[in-house]
Amino acid sequence: MRTEQLTALALERVDYDKYLLANAVGKRAEALGNGASSVLTIDTLDMKYADIALQEIAEGKIIVSLEQ
Repeated sequence: MRTEQLTALALERVDYDKYLLANAVGKRAEALGNGASSVLTIDTLDMKYADIALQEIAEGKIIVSLEQ
């Protein structure tokens, strides 16, 4: 799926709050970079951490909450 389509799906999941999405992708990408395992069922070996994070959110595998 193209990045634009993933971004549109991910934005739906966070009620179109682009700042919340950017923050969530950044935090998840950092966690992946620090050794967290991806929850995707596809091969992510050649993917960037931000792309993995965006796809996880778009597919609803990672839930983004407004609460901290």
